[in-house]
Amino acid sequence: MSSHAVLTLQLAGPLQSWGASARFTRRTTEPSPTKSGVIGLLASALGRSRDSDITDLAQLRFGVRVDQAGSRLRDFHTAHHPDTGTSMPVSERFYLTDAVFVAAVEGDPQLLADLHQALHHPHYLPYLGRRSCPPSRPIPLKLHPNSELEQVLTDEPWRASPWYQRRRRHERDIPLRLLTEAGPTTGHDPTAALHPVGDTVRDQPLTFSPRHRQYALRTLHTTTVTAHNPAARPARSAAAPAPAHDVTGHLTEVTD
Repeated sequence: MSSHAVLTLQLAGPLQSWGASARFTRRTTEPSPTKSGVIGLLASALGRSRDSDITDLAQLRFGVRVDQAGSRLRDFHTAHHPDTGTSMPVSERFYLTDAVFVAAVEGDPQLLADLHQALHHPHYLPYLGRRSCPPSRPIPLKLHPNSELEQVLTDEPWRASPWYQRRRRHERDIPLRLLTEAGPTTGHDPTAALHPVGDTVRDQPLTFSPRHRQYALRTLHTTTVTAHNPAARPARSAAAPAPAHDVTGHLTEVTD
């Protein structure tokens, strides 16, 4: 096997929620999948517990392409204490509706092959950020040996919903947002020279232990790639000019 590979994932569902931070009863969502959320999904597919070591998974380089941004939804949750029955504080939670993403992880080929197999037969049921957000499509797409993360995400066909593709049928080429990181698997980011400044987020997972979850900072670089729209209509050719026609001509005709 080659020194590294790329595994692509399809993240689509009626609801998704990718939280990078939460304060008290307010649970927000990022506009695209977080690395911690996707690594958690992969760890669950392998059957790892929350206390398991995730060092190998956290070292994978992560990227995501926004194929269908969706809309943000706010919801309110009520709950009662399981023992006392006392009402708990009302919580405010946010979701993404009708969103579609293509995520990818790059790293050790054998680990990615194991993950690809596990996603086809997951130990725990996968969900998109929260247990209340099941996927609507199969998650695993393809294992790409000896490939680069940016190129794989650029070449991947547009995965937006058919109705969304038809809505944009007058656009042949669709610009899509691509978010990638520099990671330990490569030691550098090939796009860093073009995009030296990125956005810093705290979603690099260190441990998922319920007693002491820990996340580190990582840097995102945002670029734009173009995907072909399979629902695009061919451009119409210019219509031929209408023949000259005199609507009153018959009134001036002379008859013998």
